[in-house]
Amino acid sequence: MLEDAGASHVAVVGGGIAGLAAARILARSGVRVTVLEGSPDVGGKLRVSEIAGLAVDEGAEAMLARRPEGLDLVRDLGRSGDLVNPGTTSSAILSRGALRPMPSGQVMGVPSDLRALAASGVLSPAGLARVPLDLVLPRTPRGADVSVAGHIGARVGREVVDRLVEPLLGGVYAGRAELLSFESTLPAVAAAARSRRSLISAAQDVRDAAPRDPGPVFATLPGGLGTLPHLVAADIAAAGGTVRTGTTVRALRRRPGGWRLTLGPAREPEHLDADAVLVAVPAAPASRLLKDDVPAAARELAGIEYASMAIITLVYPAGAFPRLPKGSGYLVPAKEAAHGVKAVTFSSVKWPHLRDRDPGLVAVRCSIGRFGEERVLQRPDEELTAAARAELAATCGVAGPPAGTRVTRWGGGLPQYNVGHAGRVARIRAAVAAEPGLAVAGAAYDGLGIPACVASARAAANQVLDYLRGPGRPRGREGAEDVSDGAGGQAEGARTQ
Repeated sequence: MLEDAGASHVAVVGGGIAGLAAARILARSGVRVTVLEGSPDVGGKLRVSEIAGLAVDEGAEAMLARRPEGLDLVRDLGRSGDLVNPGTTSSAILSRGALRPMPSGQVMGVPSDLRALAASGVLSPAGLARVPLDLVLPRTPRGADVSVAGHIGARVGREVVDRLVEPLLGGVYAGRAELLSFESTLPAVAAAARSRRSLISAAQDVRDAAPRDPGPVFATLPGGLGTLPHLVAADIAAAGGTVRTGTTVRALRRRPGGWRLTLGPAREPEHLDADAVLVAVPAAPASRLLKDDVPAAARELAGIEYASMAIITLVYPAGAFPRLPKGSGYLVPAKEAAHGVKAVTFSSVKWPHLRDRDPGLVAVRCSIGRFGEERVLQRPDEELTAAARAELAATCGVAGPPAGTRVTRWGGGLPQYNVGHAGRVARIRAAVAAEPGLAVAGAAYDGLGIPACVASARAAANQVLDYLRGPGRPRGREGAEDVSDGAGGQAEGARTQ
């Protein structure tokens, strides 16, 4: 237990969901916490705003409900009763000129049911005929890591990569299958494939290991997932922590007994001293902060590339859709992306609570931008909106003007888990662990979704608490909540993440 809340001070650099979740654990454990966020608001890529009177997320709109960390956080905030689930999770692929159902039984695009794959019509006859060769081909040699396209293409054919795997991964990473790590982006399949000659058999193992009734796939909050960071920030403040926005951390240096952070503009610098620092910003700014005292970690962080993307949100009168699909949306393979759109979500179909707020409106989100396509995003907002409208006209027959539009650009928003990513992260963590009172967290390491970021935050917060509880370190207040006993239920098992 920490015994004196004022004796230990931790600075958390970054007010995204990872930084906020870590700060909440620390504040609830009796540590004096200061969160430092450079932008005007907390939340990072979780943000919500109104369009045509509807509150629609500008970034991530849902969290995975089959990992517990995100739901645990909402529960610990006393908001589990507010969670809402999709009305439908059925989705489609725009393939060979038509919207086709996502094949059942696939695991991130890797097929496990050949009959369902054939029935979907996603693959051409030649592509479909190539898939079962996986069952008889000899084992494909594989070292520590390999690209998604390299391994999956060798087993079941390139068409599966192009029309199933890459569109699904593109929705998460906006990356390219030739570069993305098989081990880091499809870890369950990659692990199963080490004990199987056939990739299809490995996907069947993953499918069969899943719970028979796993419950809803996704969840969100009724006001949008972008409301979650503000709930966490309010809880940090209630526990005595401080959240400072509009405060850029320009430098981080080791000092006797702790760390010194340089804040604000160069002409008027402010110094903040802390016993420990938790860095929860993207790889590039983290690299800049660590370059002087942890150069080995800084070099590895500098090697993590990021993809940019834009989300174009359009709100139409319901009557504008002569053939509104029944599913939650569809993905677009790169070779089918005539308008540059890679994914479409029918938000008012997917989320009944959004539809119920105004049945006369339909909100749609179109995603544009893949890794290496920055020039596509250099077009003005009007051109991106026109591309999204053209996409919806082609697939849904929408002809009239929308009631409202919004373009949200996420420059360098998605880290790329390219081949060798796991090794890179291990080297970063080893270098950081060698520096007392320092930890890192966020989407750059072990996963991009909210549950993965919260798990990263738990592990980093526990690392900091272990240091503060070590011999000769200052102690917090008597009776403070012990994070290893739960910190509101969040930290159980964090050291295994």
